[in-house]
Amino acid sequence: MANTELESSRRMFLASSLTAAATAAACRRAAPPEDKPARATLALEDFRPISMLKVPETKIEKAKFPAIDVHTHVYMYPSLPGKDVGAVAAVIPPEQVDQIVKWMDELNVKLMINATGGYGENLKRTVEGLVRRYPGRFLTMTEPAWDKITEPGYDKWQAEEIARAKEMGAVGIKVLKILGLYLRERLTEGPLIKVDDPRFDPMWEAAGKLGLPVAIHTSDPDAFFTPVDNRNERWEELNKHPDWSFYGKDYPSKPELLAARNRVIARHPKTTFIGYHVANHPEDLAEVGSWLDQYPNLYVDFGARLGELGRQPYTARKFFLKYQDRILFGTDATPNADAYPQQDLTPEMYRIYFRFLETFDEYFDYSPAPVPPQGRWRIYGIGLPDEVLKKVYHNNAARLFGLKPI
Repeated sequence: MANTELESSRRMFLASSLTAAATAAACRRAAPPEDKPARATLALEDFRPISMLKVPETKIEKAKFPAIDVHTHVYMYPSLPGKDVGAVAAVIPPEQVDQIVKWMDELNVKLMINATGGYGENLKRTVEGLVRRYPGRFLTMTEPAWDKITEPGYDKWQAEEIARAKEMGAVGIKVLKILGLYLRERLTEGPLIKVDDPRFDPMWEAAGKLGLPVAIHTSDPDAFFTPVDNRNERWEELNKHPDWSFYGKDYPSKPELLAARNRVIARHPKTTFIGYHVANHPEDLAEVGSWLDQYPNLYVDFGARLGELGRQPYTARKFFLKYQDRILFGTDATPNADAYPQQDLTPEMYRIYFRFLETFDEYFDYSPAPVPPQGRWRIYGIGLPDEVLKKVYHNNAARLFGLKPI
């Protein structure tokens, strides 16, 4: 009897518990939702966080050794009419060049090599306005005459024009990304002309015979060849400059462009090539290293690529140490470059390069801009030893351009 009463009580307790639980659940479902505070929103362009890190900040006012900047655009002349790249002459007034020379003295930048000196009469103007007016402070390169490519006998004429350019004072040849991404069979119409088109072989060969290094910019950052969407790490930059995207349309892939350039380097082993922007693949230094191993006539600079190198400081330092004889100091410095401050020719821009090369500072801006222009990250210094700094700042370039070492 007792067991029966106990079992009955247990059942009544469970039933009442279940009923209470069901009632509570029903009440929760029926209760009106609680008012939640509105979620704050912030435009990405207005997001400017201040780092809370307390780390050493080293002020480097000037380069530790006299620097030769092999990659500047103090003067720019058009080489392909109708395109935004190199289409508009940009020749700054003499008083602005005077200011740049004063900055060079302050920064210990001994010499700038102007890459975009044009050809023909424009090259003559560059030589007179920079090289002769400021002896020992500027040298200049020439550029191919892309606007003449449709003319009969262009290949032979272009090779001969390179020789004339050397006589006028050019010390190298600058090949913009026009070749591969802009230049077409009818200049601005028709199929794109490939980087390794045989029409340019006489020019590459002439450069080698004349001892003129070829500074070549092929392709662009990896992100410029991927969809411009929420997964693109350089979305902000491409949103500001949508014409910098080479994704889709009839553009070659980045691997295709670089492979074509490498075939040119392989075909002309007696010609020295400078792969601007870490051979345009700083995102993969192991691959760039394999090219340097494979092509002894290839050198690199690192202009406008601190944002890539400085976020991989361990790998970058190993790269600089291993290839210390093949890396040139270059910045891509351009006057009045407000739209891309990572290469705006100012003392502040140069001092970031010095800090990256000479210190082990952590988490600092790669550009003197309120918002990082190439991607929202910061960089770290690689603290190169003096014997490597001398080569990178000066002696490697001195060797290529026939200048006095330090």
